[in-house]
Amino acid sequence: MAADLNFGDFTREEKTRIVALTARMALPRANLTDLRRKVERIEGQALRRKNKK
Repeated sequence: MAADLNFGDFTREEKTRIVALTARMALPRANLTDLRRKVERIEGQALRRKNKK
């Protein structure tokens, strides 16, 4: 997770998506690079929203 973010900075939907993506990372056939990129994209959205305030 990005250093500037707390879990409370995410919306409920983003939290749910991150939890689901993290759970998918545990699967043996998971494409970790793709899943990690999706999580980073969500973190970027939350960081932009936090810095906008």
